[in-house]
Amino acid sequence: MGRERHLGRHLPYPGRGWWTTRCNPDRLVCGEGAPLRGWRQRGEYEQAVGRSRSGRTTKIHALTDGYGRPVAFRLTGGQAADCRAAEDLLKQMPGCRIVHADKAYDTNAVRRAVEAHGAMPNIPPKSSRRWKSCFSPSLYRDRNAIERMFGRLKDFRRIATRYDRLATNFLAAICIAASVSYWL
Repeated sequence: MGRERHLGRHLPYPGRGWWTTRCNPDRLVCGEGAPLRGWRQRGEYEQAVGRSRSGRTTKIHALTDGYGRPVAFRLTGGQAADCRAAEDLLKQMPGCRIVHADKAYDTNAVRRAVEAHGAMPNIPPKSSRRWKSCFSPSLYRDRNAIERMFGRLKDFRRIATRYDRLATNFLAAICIAASVSYWL
């Protein structure tokens, strides 16, 4: 009680204030519950964790040589577009004649970046594309070396389930697994 012999104006009264709108009769304590924020938790974006219907996911993007040995890796969240990671990986691309990529990398920007490096892109066109670029299915068969590389990486349980919370630690584990599998 203050000098005025009543509760201070800054204290909420029953039936008034913002907290009564959140008071649910099913809860023991009013105001308890999930945060009302519309954005993700702190740090998830920086840690390459994405949210999808199946839960939290991470994509591993890799650049390999002609034999399917990894050269560079990039991590993104599961909901992120693949073409954004391709721009960073193509900067590290060694000299080659043909670049094989998945259908998700079929964008004009990726094709232009590959051609700027002096290589020919062999990417299957998306079904929604109006203009279908040239694509050779017989040359595309060589891409299975990349899928085998990912399969060999996923043999390591730490990589397949992403035990690491931080993206730097997870990327380091991927690099160690790749070096053990291919370069040692």
